[in-house]
Amino acid sequence: MGLNLLSVLMLLGEIGVDMSRWPSARAFCSWLGLCPGTKISGGKVLTRKTRKVTNRAATILRMAAVAVGRTDTWVGLFYRRLKARKGGPKAVTATARKLACIIYHMLKYQQEFVALDPEKYAAQARNHRLRYLRSEAAKLGFQLIEAEQAA
Repeated sequence: MGLNLLSVLMLLGEIGVDMSRWPSARAFCSWLGLCPGTKISGGKVLTRKTRKVTNRAATILRMAAVAVGRTDTWVGLFYRRLKARKGGPKAVTATARKLACIIYHMLKYQQEFVALDPEKYAAQARNHRLRYLRSEAAKLGFQLIEAEQAA
């Protein structure tokens, strides 16, 4: 998943194994500083940056996100897809948040990590993109037709 033994031990040293301090994975990610801090004034969005947090656990997760981006796992596919679309720093933060949610659920519910099949994840991402493109084409008054694939 991108975390080696030393990283896991350092992470557990920072956050502990008692997840009752955080009511949800969202609260845990917010504590880590991996959620966007949207500042709104008068209905206008002023900033969407993540909060500045000096949290060693978040640093460990960010480094793990970069490492997992080089793997052939579904999390690696997620990282590369986001990096192509939004850029490196945002992909690192989003992947670190995904890793934090996985860790939260593993520790809170004492469940093992079950890795998804990368091909299944890629097909799911492709189908999601096709649905989006079809809906956008319909909004513009067009119909999206798949081209026959060459053998």
